[in-house]
Amino acid sequence: MTDPAGLSIPEAAAALREGRLTARQLTEAALARIAARNDRLHAFTQLNPLALDEADRADLLLASGDAGPFCGIPVAVKDLIDVGDLPATGGSAVLSGRIAATDAVAVARLRAQGAVILGKVATYEFAMVGPDQGLPDPPARNPWDLGHITGGSSSGSAAAVAGGLVRLALGTDTGGSIRSPAAYCGFVGLKPTYERVSRAGAFPLSPSLDHVGPLAATVEEAALALDAMTEAPALWRPASGRLGRGLAGLRIGYARDWFAQDPLASPALIRAMDDAAACLSMLGATITQVTLPDYALYEAAGSVILHAEALAEHEALIRTRLAHYGRPVLQCLAFGAAVDPEDLARARDAQARLTKATQRAMEPFDLVITATTLTPALPFSAFDGDKAVWTPMRTIPFNVTGQPVLSLPVGFDGGLPLGMQIIGRNGDEDMICAAGHGFERATDHSVQRPPV
Repeated sequence: MTDPAGLSIPEAAAALREGRLTARQLTEAALARIAARNDRLHAFTQLNPLALDEADRADLLLASGDAGPFCGIPVAVKDLIDVGDLPATGGSAVLSGRIAATDAVAVARLRAQGAVILGKVATYEFAMVGPDQGLPDPPARNPWDLGHITGGSSSGSAAAVAGGLVRLALGTDTGGSIRSPAAYCGFVGLKPTYERVSRAGAFPLSPSLDHVGPLAATVEEAALALDAMTEAPALWRPASGRLGRGLAGLRIGYARDWFAQDPLASPALIRAMDDAAACLSMLGATITQVTLPDYALYEAAGSVILHAEALAEHEALIRTRLAHYGRPVLQCLAFGAAVDPEDLARARDAQARLTKATQRAMEPFDLVITATTLTPALPFSAFDGDKAVWTPMRTIPFNVTGQPVLSLPVGFDGGLPLGMQIIGRNGDEDMICAAGHGFERATDHSVQRPPV
């Protein structure tokens, strides 16, 4: 057999069920890759010392025939999401020494199916800003070029999946923290509908905007993982339910003016997105340009809500652990201190109006596509010194509206990946995953792997 760590989740699951592979062998293969690559990628910050024991328990379940679809599958977890008995620091010295008492709900749902938790992976400090060289753990590095960032804040999740250490990692997304790393590192990120996946056990950044979701090597793996993590699954259509059905008859709105008119947009990105729209058309979808509300309005409303809620979440810790915060995070929290109640009320009113306006704009369509980020990943050198660096993205609008979004590879610029977002209505994860899966199978973007 080829290296088990290179098998997709469906391939590995079939081999496990058929007895051609054991969960211990699969876990050992993943641990071997981590040992060989993590010193360069800085993805994992803490391995689970009981991972092989968990694999052995999964093998017993497999032998009994009482195994869930993720039984024996290795998973990495962002260090913003609790895993019982493992460190849970949010990537910050503020919570140094904290050990999670129990699993977060999303982790518990995967573990109930026999998934093997390999360990915790890096995050920007409290999911706010980064990369920060002054944190307890070094920032994760982009497997396509170790001199470039992965994007954040699910930075270690991105390095782990793109670097081939795991096929699945859990992340959080408050303004794009699943989708931008997926775009920068050339794989799939799925932000579900707001509250489809429980946030319990994930350290909050901004509860109104926070989402928990999967980062995975392919659309199918992301969809299957979302199904496994979904809270109250009877209330939701399975994200994997339409995979393979094709795109014939789909009406897709193309929000091209959201990025193509921006002077920061990479010319390679514009070409890649136009090629993607043409590909979807050849697959049977009808593509029509759509005008969404001004992106800056979403960003303004989302920024006010995010910073105000972040400060509220950190007030108690600031009083006792102020000196342990990194400078960039304190600057971010200071912005929250400048938001008064009237500002926050206006931002929430804007959130409601923008959500309705987005729904109206999408009425003629089944889905909307647009770019995930405007450029490929920036080099670490761009973050030298104390200057603030803005990485242009098109992600926060759908934290504001709560809609499900899939980001997947769409091409390259100078050897670094670019990403496309597919946006659906609330609960339409099955639709966006079907479209993404069809695009993925019609192109070679998702089979490209970095040199590491």
